[in-house]
Amino acid sequence: MAAATSSTAAASAAQAGPDVRKMPIAKALNESLRSAMENDPKVLIMGEDVGKLGGVFRITDGLQKDFGEQRVIDTPLAESGIVGTAIGLALRGYRPVVEIQFDGFVFPAYDQIVTQLAKMHARALGKIKLPVVIRIPYAGGIGAVEHHSESPEALFAHVAGLKCVSPSNASDAYWMLRQSIESDDPVIFFEPKRRYWDKGEVDVTAIPAPLHAARVARQGGDLTLAAYGPMVKTCLEAATAAQEEGHSLEVVDMRSMSPIDFDTLQKSVEKTGRLVVVHEAPVFLGTGSEVAARITERCFYHLEAPVLRVGGFHAPYPPARLEDEYLPGLDRVLDAVDRALAY
Repeated sequence: MAAATSSTAAASAAQAGPDVRKMPIAKALNESLRSAMENDPKVLIMGEDVGKLGGVFRITDGLQKDFGEQRVIDTPLAESGIVGTAIGLALRGYRPVVEIQFDGFVFPAYDQIVTQLAKMHARALGKIKLPVVIRIPYAGGIGAVEHHSESPEALFAHVAGLKCVSPSNASDAYWMLRQSIESDDPVIFFEPKRRYWDKGEVDVTAIPAPLHAARVARQGGDLTLAAYGPMVKTCLEAATAAQEEGHSLEVVDMRSMSPIDFDTLQKSVEKTGRLVVVHEAPVFLGTGSEVAARITERCFYHLEAPVLRVGGFHAPYPPARLEDEYLPGLDRVLDAVDRALAY
């Protein structure tokens, strides 16, 4: 019912004209949560410091003041208990939105997520739905201490029953969070924390693209760069730099890590003949591994070079002073582009 109501409202507003606002990703997420709570009284927000403080990144700023402590709930420091409580609330008809304060804090709740949240729908033969969204600020680039800069998306994308998505811009942040909340399936919503203050236009009256559809962020003809979340901006910068050397790179924003829109990736690679997949997480057994394997199967006779992957090293995330060496930046992306084009 919530999804239908939202779609109808969006369509009616679109007829009245667009409502475009420029805002950072953090504000877009805040506005998305506010809109979802206004639209559906069953939407609740739970997490550590999400109420009075408004979250450490201020994503939930002002929501407890406007919607009350019964709907924006400051929880104990107990991630397993937070997710377990959210599962119980979802069983009673609510739509909890859980905030995990930092990516590395999610692991105490891993058991609840993969053995309960992900499997309940199948275990009940489809009779039970668990519309829970787990928001995770993830990845590096903010100079944080240990356990504050992880990229665990492949761990969750591997688990059947979970949807995993990550926006790269303000418009997607707004709409993908709304769509995740309206989904009857559990969604792990990865927020690129170092991009929180990147600004972009958001049309709150638009009819959004499907939640798991990839988008071509930049057209090109020589090579495809595929990325999601924080690395989309880096790939766009790489495409601009490559253009100065006469190379035309297409950038595909995957947006979703489970399911993956392989059709859009295939169409791009059939045009360009080359693919480089980029993410902050370690290359070893990362999301890029699945993309590389699947695109090789689908596009074998179109490929002019092997699919290359760029990502973090297979090592624990380093201290803040070393994270620039650990994270894939412009030079490492362009090096992979050069290697692919050399074939």
